[in-house]
Amino acid sequence: MKPTYFYLTLSLFLLQSCDYFTFKKDDQQAVARVNETYLYKDDLRAVFTKDLSKQDSITLVNNYINNWVKQQLLLYKAQLNLENKNDEFEDLVKKYREDLFINSYKEAAVKQYLDTIITDDDIEQFYLNNNENFKLNEELVKFKYIKIGKDVLNRNELIKLFKSTKKSDFENLKKKEIFLQSHYLNDSIWVKYNDLINEIPILKTEDKQQLLKKDNFIQKEDSLSLYLIAIKKVLLSNEIAPKSYITPTVKQMILHQRKLLLLRNIEETLINDAIKKQQFEIY
Repeated sequence: MKPTYFYLTLSLFLLQSCDYFTFKKDDQQAVARVNETYLYKDDLRAVFTKDLSKQDSITLVNNYINNWVKQQLLLYKAQLNLENKNDEFEDLVKKYREDLFINSYKEAAVKQYLDTIITDDDIEQFYLNNNENFKLNEELVKFKYIKIGKDVLNRNELIKLFKSTKKSDFENLKKKEIFLQSHYLNDSIWVKYNDLINEIPILKTEDKQQLLKKDNFIQKEDSLSLYLIAIKKVLLSNEIAPKSYITPTVKQMILHQRKLLLLRNIEETLINDAIKKQQFEIY
């Protein structure tokens, strides 16, 4: 009898004999064996969920048993061929178990006691004390741009509104976004140079040094569209990153610093308490 057919038959038997999902606590009926290791019907309890159909449950049991058999065969073969590694593996298992307990305890302690509230003053102080560590490895720009069709009726009006520095004209331009093929008007946010040219591919042919100039205005066009780009500010590689740009990173660094300090304090407290209680000695 082929193994798959055997497991299918076995699955049907299991589902019928167990009233579909009912298992007796003292039921130790074996459903599979690999050498001297057995898989019992009670071991399948965790496989089932209440919302599964009978056919889905059969498929689930088949997969579980087949995977269990393969796992046990591989384990048996590995133990035979790597018998000389047994002591080494036992040490690794012991070390892993100890690390699992310790790391789980640390994670629970951090979750309970770590101060995660970061104020603007915290960010400002950390930034000022460490700004030499925040040098840029790429150029940043503040810019705005619009892309309009060559045949749009109010083209000259849109160009005039874009070039204007008046707040009222800027607001009027935003109201006319429906006439723009694409746009980016928030020139108060720092953006990576690579993101700029990805956003406006026509700029890839521009000389980088010429492009990255403060208060630079660029007008480009292709067969279908007109592009207007206004470079407001530029920061070059190796300059100090602005606080607004680096704030998310600063927050993560502050939290990491607090976490290390908290764990160090926990370790020191454990040692001091153990000394007071005479829980350890170093000979």
